[in-house]
Amino acid sequence: MALVDKLHDIARPLVEEAGLSLWGLQYQTGSKTGLLRVYIDGPEGVNVDHCASISRQLSVLLDAEDMIRGAYRLEVSSPGMARPFFALEQYQGFEGQVVKVKLRYAYEGRKRIKGIISSIDTQQRELGVVDGDTEYLLPFEVVESGQLVPQFEN
Repeated sequence: MALVDKLHDIARPLVEEAGLSLWGLQYQTGSKTGLLRVYIDGPEGVNVDHCASISRQLSVLLDAEDMIRGAYRLEVSSPGMARPFFALEQYQGFEGQVVKVKLRYAYEGRKRIKGIISSIDTQQRELGVVDGDTEYLLPFEVVESGQLVPQFEN
């Protein structure tokens, strides 16, 4: 099992016990320290107290499990307005909004697409994104990462 999956398995019950959901997590290694980002969400959103509480509890669990070698930083936050997406189902409810998608390999000549979410097909495992006059129906296994792009009105 990959480290990220193990970290997910440790974090999820802790977050759910607090009445929240684990939106996703990212682990990045750096030259000196690693960075573990944990994104939590809830029906009413999350606040600083939620993040601090989960951070304290998760830190104790991670230290006890000793899964991450060496020094690392732990950040717990909401996914925010520029939320990253970790699963196809997470795009639901964001149709009509702008997203940046990075692909694992070139698909129809593109490695990156920025456009409007047009469809989410969980049966076919496809994400629809419209960029200009072109709609891309992306097989989700091609999607490496996606992130919402906040739009501000003047």
